[in-house]
Amino acid sequence: MKILVPVKRVIDYNVKVRVKADGSGVDLANVKMSMNPFDEISVEEALRLKEAGKATEVVVVSVGPQQATETLRTGLAMGADRGILVKTDETTEPLAVAKILKGIVEAEEPGLVIVGKQAIDDDCNQTGQMLSALLGWSQGTFASKVDLGEGTVDVTREVDGGLQTVKLKLPAIVTTDLRLNEPRYASLPNIMKAKKKPIDEKTPADFGVDITPRLTVVKTAEPPAREAGIKVGSVSELVDKLKNEAGVL
Repeated sequence: MKILVPVKRVIDYNVKVRVKADGSGVDLANVKMSMNPFDEISVEEALRLKEAGKATEVVVVSVGPQQATETLRTGLAMGADRGILVKTDETTEPLAVAKILKGIVEAEEPGLVIVGKQAIDDDCNQTGQMLSALLGWSQGTFASKVDLGEGTVDVTREVDGGLQTVKLKLPAIVTTDLRLNEPRYASLPNIMKAKKKPIDEKTPADFGVDITPRLTVVKTAEPPAREAGIKVGSVSELVDKLKNEAGVL
């Protein structure tokens, strides 16, 4: 069985994000980029299923600029077999990405698609669900455990009340949560091998997808600085401030 894993190139989670002076967006000049952390978890889970003999091939795919090849190489260095880059310099929204992935799924015919539940740059948490709807496939979101069986997959989900386990018929879409696994580090030999693994290049037009944005960013601004706390002398003073200043009572 083939497993398809979409990965996204984002600002590294250790980098402090800077907003452009004109408020038109985030400053990406000379900023370290890396694979979305949730996607690292997706790649790791796919590789573990392959190592357990439950999958035969892991394919990583990314939608983005030419530099996204580096993100794909990271997935290949972790152990994925090949990559697909859908090259575009335009900003892509979740629905456009889901439509592109639908075309790739129809061409590659994987038995399972494992997607990070969200990207840390926009936090949309939509692509996996949209892809499931477009394909008409079963979906298991926020997975903290994945157990692949014969024609089915059991997905343990993190929900508000605790854990929920659902059994899905394959093919299916699974989106990963933080507690699913701990991604591996790529070894130097595997990094060298990854340079020789194939990466196919496509464009959105190859799948007949219009990636024109449907949303307009009006303004980007940094969150307000947190004000210093204060000490109160009594419970009554605390209650008064919560009621009249904070407005939470």
